[in-house]
Amino acid sequence: MRRRAGRCGTVKSAYGKALLLTGVLLAVAAFFASDLPAALTLEGLKAGLTRFQEWRATSPWIVAFAYFALYVLVTALSVPGAVVMTLAGGAVFGLLWGTVLVSFASTLGATLAFLASRYLLRDLVQQRWGNKLAAINQGVARDGAFYLFTLRLVPIFPFFLINLLMGLVPMRAFTFFWVSQVGMLAGTVVYVNAGTQLARIDSLSGILSAPVLLSFALLGVFPLLAQALLRWFKRHRVYAKWSRPATFDRNLIVIGAGAAGLVSAYIAAAVKAKVTLIEAHKMGGDCLNYGCVPSKALIKSARIAHEMRHAGRYGVVAPSLRVDFRAVMARVREVIRRIEPHDSIERYTALGVEVLAGYGRLVDPWTVEVALSEGGTRRLTARSIIIAAGARPFVPPLPGLEAAGYVTSDTLWDDLAMRDLAPERVIVLGGGPIGCELTQALARLGSQVTQVEMAPRILLREDGEVSAFAQQALSDDGVTVLTGHRALRCEIEGEGSAARRFLVVEHEGVERRLAFDLLVCAVGRVARLQGYGLEALGVPTERTVVTNEYLETLYPNIFAAGDVAGPYQFTHTAAHQAWYAAVNALFGRIKRFKVDYSTIPWTTFIDPEVARVGLNELEARERGIAYEVTRYGIDDLDRAIADGSDRGWVKVLTEPGRDRILGVTIVGAHAGETLAEYVLAMKHGLGLTKILGTIHTYPTFAEANKYAAGEWKRAHAPQRLLAWLGHYFSWQRG
Repeated sequence: MRRRAGRCGTVKSAYGKALLLTGVLLAVAAFFASDLPAALTLEGLKAGLTRFQEWRATSPWIVAFAYFALYVLVTALSVPGAVVMTLAGGAVFGLLWGTVLVSFASTLGATLAFLASRYLLRDLVQQRWGNKLAAINQGVARDGAFYLFTLRLVPIFPFFLINLLMGLVPMRAFTFFWVSQVGMLAGTVVYVNAGTQLARIDSLSGILSAPVLLSFALLGVFPLLAQALLRWFKRHRVYAKWSRPATFDRNLIVIGAGAAGLVSAYIAAAVKAKVTLIEAHKMGGDCLNYGCVPSKALIKSARIAHEMRHAGRYGVVAPSLRVDFRAVMARVREVIRRIEPHDSIERYTALGVEVLAGYGRLVDPWTVEVALSEGGTRRLTARSIIIAAGARPFVPPLPGLEAAGYVTSDTLWDDLAMRDLAPERVIVLGGGPIGCELTQALARLGSQVTQVEMAPRILLREDGEVSAFAQQALSDDGVTVLTGHRALRCEIEGEGSAARRFLVVEHEGVERRLAFDLLVCAVGRVARLQGYGLEALGVPTERTVVTNEYLETLYPNIFAAGDVAGPYQFTHTAAHQAWYAAVNALFGRIKRFKVDYSTIPWTTFIDPEVARVGLNELEARERGIAYEVTRYGIDDLDRAIADGSDRGWVKVLTEPGRDRILGVTIVGAHAGETLAEYVLAMKHGLGLTKILGTIHTYPTFAEANKYAAGEWKRAHAPQRLLAWLGHYFSWQRG
């Protein structure tokens, strides 16, 4: 019944649109078939002016109503004649009543045209070009009244075109009405006043002389000035209770030396700004010390162990495998040690950055107090400040967790470094990227690993087929993956060295006890929001520091970047945000840049890897975005077959009938590297046809991109033309 009702509603809607469109076309045709086009010219108005004035003298209300209705009709149908009718309003009704009639009739007619455009065209336009219009839709939702008011003040923009275009974007009809009413008033007065002097007007172009156009231009600039004044007022109100320093010690202070903080400080130093970078713990932040670097070093060792264990696949007879776990962890520490100089105090000092070890806390919008690690405090002032404090692992509030003991993705490395052997029984809480990577690596190094995920599948943000593939890959490595299992509590049996620890989970109402030697909490990370003085300044925080599209906080000179700002918790996204934060902080008075999240890539470094940029099918369906899917199986790729890594696929989402890329998901060996070509293509608007025409080295994994583009091209080949070509070549053969 619901489906039938839905189809019925769709049919009725289509019928109504067709009926309205037919009515509009008939009305336009009737307009041009009548004598109105000739009457609605300057010559026609002058010739009939005496007759119009006589009619008004005998029947003033009827003439006023007829004039009003005709004006509404002309404006609503977007046909020529509105300018002449405005002149007629001044000539027949005088400046006051002519202005009143024209003002309300033009606004009502414009609103009818706006509504007709919305009813007939908006759904079609948004479905066809929704992605391209996303930024415009957001801008209209935020500042639409201001944009419309500015357009109404400047008569070089055709009013009928504004009516139709505004109907395609998400603006309320009431807002459109009152803004148009106010915005068109100045132009209405000019034209109606010109109509009172109709006998002196030789052409319509004479109405808008250079002085009048200049006046309109000044009126058009006024909203911009008003917006700047409003911004100044908001800034003044925000800073009202604070005493601004007369001078500043620094151009920029950055709190936090993770990816976002390091890049921000680097940019500031590169443009010769005076910058101070404050770090309370370790340079390089989470990525160098606890995240990307150590985890990838561990994953590499685990992959080598896995390949040696399966060397027979390649015709190599390997000796018995023994994992020297202490040596593995020594290598992890060595990798960190070798990369540390890239993020060191010495390097950044040499670049021109003042680096202070200690805790930075905002005292006021321009002052940071630093509790130095070596003792004492310092107070520094800066014109701009960037908060890049990062995030920390989230620890779920499980009863008994503290007593049983646990590690996070941060503290795991210290625990593993003290072990001679891989922990025997490991439970990993969490089925996200961090949990999956640690799960597979520890299993390959010899641990018995159980992964517990409360959601119905792991990697919940990916498409269902990706989650299923990843789960199978983990299972193939011996991981027990428990999805749909909720952790309830931890329990301990026995005492001392004989104590046994358990995690109690629940699935479909049934409890189950899982024994463990090591419990890893990898259920996500939360922004570090406390301890930086944000509360005292009243800077809004939710799950992250609240910022606008320029990464400004409540105070326009205080910015946030990286994990503390969200919405993505990736090292490369933090560096990406840092550019916007630093440039806006240093040059925002001249030019500000809105942060761009349109092409954020990410990779989950399990084996095979999962890499993605843009939309996947799950997100496209949630947003109601139409798409086509093109797939290429990596089991067909020569290099993948030669390497014995022929598992996975490339899946590309494109606009229906076009090669414009909406998103790409790659599952397979080297997926993270292979994805880069698609990130570049999406960033610069290159379609699959361009990728197909690019030479790729043979044999490489990157060829998968070319073959995927070829699949799209084959699916969209002009079959009718190919059939004719077949006939042509057949004819050539005689």
